[in-house]
Amino acid sequence: MHDQFDVTLEDGDLLGEVELTTTLIIAASESDDHLSQEEIDRLLGVTPRRPSED
Repeated sequence: MHDQFDVTLEDGDLLGEVELTTTLIIAASESDDHLSQEEIDRLLGVTPRRPSED
């Protein structure tokens, strides 16, 4: 018989955000100084956009 109260809540996007936040918290706590924007981008996997040529 199916238990209506046995509900697994899993949100892939939310889990990804929690992982990124945790990564930033750990990096910040291990750093002696503020994290630079470049360090934050690297930790988050952000690839900087190059300015478009007009």
